[in-house]
Amino acid sequence: MITLLLRLTAAAAALAASCAMAGPMRTDHPIVGTWRFVLPDGSCHEIYRIRSDGSALITSAKEVAESEFNIDDQPDTEGYYQSDDKIVKDNGKEDCTGEVTKVGHIIKSYILFHPSGNMFLMCQRRDTDSCIGPFVRVRGSDT
Repeated sequence: MITLLLRLTAAAAALAASCAMAGPMRTDHPIVGTWRFVLPDGSCHEIYRIRSDGSALITSAKEVAESEFNIDDQPDTEGYYQSDDKIVKDNGKEDCTGEVTKVGHIIKSYILFHPSGNMFLMCQRRDTDSCIGPFVRVRGSDT
């Protein structure tokens, strides 16, 4: 479980990461906005500010990272959006898992939104057994 959490937290830190690989997305894409993820033990949280230009700002414990991402415009037949993320800047401090994310790190993940659009899971594969979350939309925040 810890290994999965570490890999997916790195993916999340990368979630804001691959639009430089692709380009801007539509402004009404469901991923655009501010999201909060709390570690399962409640000891730490991460904030993801995801912008329609494909960039993101992530804070996790003492870490502040910027990333670029590419995400499908529409979900596949199972409801997942494939995302490729690349960290482009990092302050070199530890995130919620005690790790330092390396600049250039790229992660592929699969995003599954709740029908409300206010939560999502981030998965290693197209199955809910490989996910972390929920990431919950923070209302009233600018991206």
